Amino acid sequence: MVLDISPLLRGEVKKIDIDYMLTPERLDGVEFASDVHVVGKLTDNAGYMKLTLQAELPYSSECARCLAPVEGVFSLDFERTVVLENTLTEEQLDELSDEYVVAVDGELDVDEALREELLLGFPTKLLCEEDCLGLCEKCGKPKRDGDCGCSKREIDPRLAILKSWSEKHGEEEKQ
Repeated sequence: MVLDISPLLRGEVKKIDIDYMLTPERLDGVEFASDVHVVGKLTDNAGYMKLTLQAELPYSSECARCLAPVEGVFSLDFERTVVLENTLTEEQLDELSDEYVVAVDGELDVDEALREELLLGFPTKLLCEEDCLGLCEKCGKPKRDGDCGCSKREIDPRLAILKSWSEKHGEEEKQ
């Protein structure tokens, strides 16, 4: 969304309310039920402009450990100081990109910075429960459903020869 902030710059208003829908970037393995609902405001306090946004994005995916369906709403609080073009040097903007958004010719484009923050803030692994136990390594049954009966103890195949040697020599000593 491109905001016309010229009334704010001329001192006609002290606040601009924001409420719109933003189409999110696609993420592998994640379905978005709708666009991102963004609400917030741009305020001017004696020349110090502050952009404050709250974004909510409903999603569905599968658990990274047990593959169960996961649904939720990702919420993000976004806050930046608004500066006018040519106020800061290119170096300052690069160093402080997490703190500032730049208004150009009386307009402020908030979408790029907000999309970037949504991508960086979205969880990389979604879980059905925080303490999800995952799947049995042998049979694939979800561990949350209880014991599957698979043997928990497994010998490293590289050491199996030592087990057979130990068993052979153990029997010889018994005789």
